[in-house]
Amino acid sequence: MHDDSGLSLVADIGGTNTRVALARGPVIAPDSIRRFRNADHAGLATVLHAYLGAADVTPADIDGVCVAAAGPVRDGVAQLTNLDWRIDRDVLAQALTADKVAVLNDLQAQGHAIGHIASENLTAILPQPSHTEQAAKLVVGIGTGFNACPVFDTGAGRFVPPSEAGHVSLPASEAALLPLVLQLTDGHGHASVEEVLSGRGVSRLHRALHGREATPGDILAAMAQNEPEAVATGRLFVRVMGVVIGDLALSHLPFGGIYLIGGVTRHFLPWLGEMGFGDAFRDKGRFSGFMEQFGVTVVTDDYAALTGCASHLARL
Repeated sequence: MHDDSGLSLVADIGGTNTRVALARGPVIAPDSIRRFRNADHAGLATVLHAYLGAADVTPADIDGVCVAAAGPVRDGVAQLTNLDWRIDRDVLAQALTADKVAVLNDLQAQGHAIGHIASENLTAILPQPSHTEQAAKLVVGIGTGFNACPVFDTGAGRFVPPSEAGHVSLPASEAALLPLVLQLTDGHGHASVEEVLSGRGVSRLHRALHGREATPGDILAAMAQNEPEAVATGRLFVRVMGVVIGDLALSHLPFGGIYLIGGVTRHFLPWLGEMGFGDAFRDKGRFSGFMEQFGVTVVTDDYAALTGCASHLARL
């Protein structure tokens, strides 16, 4: 670790677990990473208290704090989507007396990690053409939910605006989805991208196609055995994934590359090539050739959001 920066505390809060680590500058101390089950704690404060006690670190030792939360963030306050926790930047600052405090959406944290992830944790799916340092990038997460955010490197620093892209509508251009739309709504009549491209979405898509319940793990295991129904579910999932991410590429023009993250993404990594992700991604009519300009990479680092938090603090 670098010794020219103060000690920072970084945390990544998901729907099920919270990961916490210490950092100096943009560099995480790998042996400091700890994982906590959210169900065992009343809120983030008890998680951080337990972490600091075990690490033999006092709040006074911490110069910066950055928390990534799986939910929308507004004016420094995060309300988690799948967990009844509220994270307030001002409350964190008072509790830890840190000079620098930030609260980010988890996808924003992943965006700040781009450029700081080891090459062994990056798997290229579509080749990345050459680009300028200022070229926009795009991070897309598929896990418990779906989200995406662009990454802009400017003269004033890196800017990663928040987004709730998982709640836009499913693409009408994917003909195989049209007969299934009424079975893929969110309970309020809206068929959003997240109702297919997420952990629960894999199961919902399988049920809509075949009328049978199955967990994502069971579907993936059946795909490995070349079971026809599971393969059909996987193929449509991958195609929808390609179409949606292609749409996002046209919206943001990420000539600096598209980075796919999340547990569901990693589980589908072995299938993306043979199930036609690239073809679906580039299937944009007269703009199909234009799509060759966007490379796609899967991030396999489960702790990238922590790196992003540390990088963001170092830039503040």
